[in-house]
Amino acid sequence: MKVIVLGAGVVGTTSAWFLHKEGYEVTVIDRQPNAGMETSFANGGQVSVSHAEPWANPGAPKKVLKYLMKEDAPLLFRLRADSRQWRWGMQFLRECTPERTRHNIIQMVNLGTYSRAALQDVRAETGVQYDCLTKGILHFYTSQQEFDEALGPAEIMREFGCDRKVISADEAVRIEPALASVKNRIAGATFTEADESGDAHKFTKNLAAHAASQGVNFRYDTTILGLDSEGGQISGVRVRNKDGQVETLKADKYVLCMGSYSPMLVKDLGVDLLIYPAKGYSATLEIDDASKAPSTSLTDDEYKLVFSRLGNRLRIAGTAELNGYSTTLNDVRCKAITRRVMELFPGMADPEKAVYWTGLRPATPSNVPYIGQSKISNLFLNTGHGTLGWTHSCGSAKSIAAIVAGRRPDLDFAFTRESQLESTKGGLPTPA
Repeated sequence: MKVIVLGAGVVGTTSAWFLHKEGYEVTVIDRQPNAGMETSFANGGQVSVSHAEPWANPGAPKKVLKYLMKEDAPLLFRLRADSRQWRWGMQFLRECTPERTRHNIIQMVNLGTYSRAALQDVRAETGVQYDCLTKGILHFYTSQQEFDEALGPAEIMREFGCDRKVISADEAVRIEPALASVKNRIAGATFTEADESGDAHKFTKNLAAHAASQGVNFRYDTTILGLDSEGGQISGVRVRNKDGQVETLKADKYVLCMGSYSPMLVKDLGVDLLIYPAKGYSATLEIDDASKAPSTSLTDDEYKLVFSRLGNRLRIAGTAELNGYSTTLNDVRCKAITRRVMELFPGMADPEKAVYWTGLRPATPSNVPYIGQSKISNLFLNTGHGTLGWTHSCGSAKSIAAIVAGRRPDLDFAFTRESQLESTKGGLPTPA
């Protein structure tokens, strides 16, 4: 049986791998010349179950209003004459209640824990290399208010199996000595020892090469033009190949993994996906003085930045700008990242040599992705992972492969259209 995966980012590539393991004949289509060239290319690098607090939380509306006029704000809504943005924003506000926040944290902790274990299995099975570090993730706070607000969500995470321990500034510096210069400014911290980090682009590219060697067909430089339907099912994918020719590729089942571009492809088919691009930024620095650079992956919650050591590079990523589909770099937001890095870790690198990047992260209002069967029986969804595509990729992929095969995944999660799945567990969780 044939399956076409639409998109070769980290989510699409891992989906292809697990579908191949299920015994399907898999083809992956992507407009780029290789796997992992868009949103997966230069992200923050964290595999972070501990990053499960959604943007939509009780404190978010006040922060959004505060940030509206700040060009370098961590979370910036640029209000546009865009009905999709306004609709997304209204649902975002509905997700900010304590009840919805708790529900969404549970979904992301469950998926994150499952996915981290699935990634470890892939690593052991394939030997794929990607600058992996298994030293945990340390969240630190230079604002007392931010630290106080983090304690409740951290408690929920611990309740559902994410061992995010609250620690002192002294303990934070013991874990990561590079924080010593700002120790007196740290209001508090948390540490999740089981979390990891690594280069998502390297992982995706190397896993794609391994999957190709095992028989998965990757069609690069191939632009997806649209989906054809017949008799209530997808009948083919219209593409423009690398030679400029238009052709239709056919399969028995189709898996949508196109991130921020997913909604446009399926809108005319009656599949409504509430995904909006959250433009994220990153800076990559070559480390000049290793003694001054962090070696443990960090999250600076006040500034919404993450730091990951990738060999002799430091990747710093974060912020979110909701401003349509532009990928133009904003110099103010770029410089805000490196300014914070130099404030925390002076002398570790030359900020003038930073390599900046921006990508469109496919955000749902709740931060919970779409994973499961769509209203079209042979179209499956694995999209809308927001900032956590790398963290959730292997678990989402293993789950969607099981769903495509007609089985109930080994994951307690509110899957899309889950009521249609065959239950092998004796019961289903409540849908979102």
